[in-house]
Amino acid sequence: MQQQKCVFLDRDGVLNRERGEYTYKLDEFEVLPGVPEALRLLKQNGYLLIVVTNQGGIAKKMYQKADVMACHNKLQDSCNSLIDAIYYAPGHPKYSESLSRKPDSLMLERAMAKYSIDPSQSWMVGDSLRDIEAADKVGVKSILVGDKYDAGTYTLQVNDLWEAAQVILEGAN
Repeated sequence: MQQQKCVFLDRDGVLNRERGEYTYKLDEFEVLPGVPEALRLLKQNGYLLIVVTNQGGIAKKMYQKADVMACHNKLQDSCNSLIDAIYYAPGHPKYSESLSRKPDSLMLERAMAKYSIDPSQSWMVGDSLRDIEAADKVGVKSILVGDKYDAGTYTLQVNDLWEAAQVILEGAN
């Protein structure tokens, strides 16, 4: 089986507006401008699109799996179902340990095995250093979105997913 290229995407702050510590209320779940267009462009260029998101509020009992699934359905509806898979880690270190939760890399590893993903042709787009750390653990290139953190000299940093898509496509040529 031929290996595929993929863009792994963090959810809050990359695909949808982050509204404080947790974004789980459907009426507050807002897909960011340019996201559907960026996803369409990446998809047209042969990338799998896989969301990997920590959802520790489930372990904290702040919200339930159904809330997360409703937000994911809204995301897919807003983006013409371009996302190939959505992985989420419901654990939180204060309540339950999990290797799925970023900065660990089990969500990425599972997707890589299931979809035969080539890490050398793949990217992670996140808004947190823990996203970048997870990507590093599996040998995937990374781009930091936004200005919450300083990327330092080893990671690319852009304003939003649209700019990240441009960088990814430039790097593929």
